[in-house]
Amino acid sequence: MTSRTETGDVTGTRDKDYNLVWYVEACLSNALRLEAYVQDAERAKDTEVAELFRKAQADSRKGAEMGKKLLRSRLQEG
Repeated sequence: MTSRTETGDVTGTRDKDYNLVWYVEACLSNALRLEAYVQDAERAKDTEVAELFRKAQADSRKGAEMGKKLLRSRLQEG
């Protein structure tokens, strides 16, 4: 992990909140990327790999939903 001292002075968003926004974006981006991987595996008729990517995609969606829920509650509080 990189040592840094940014606590929102530069971004206007506290690190922990910025990290939560980043996490949601990363999960959503990963779900999109995995859709292409699923399609590639299906074209190759590799159901085992396609299923692995579907499960990973479901996990990414779940992470995004959990993060969005937490972010929503934090934004309502502030």
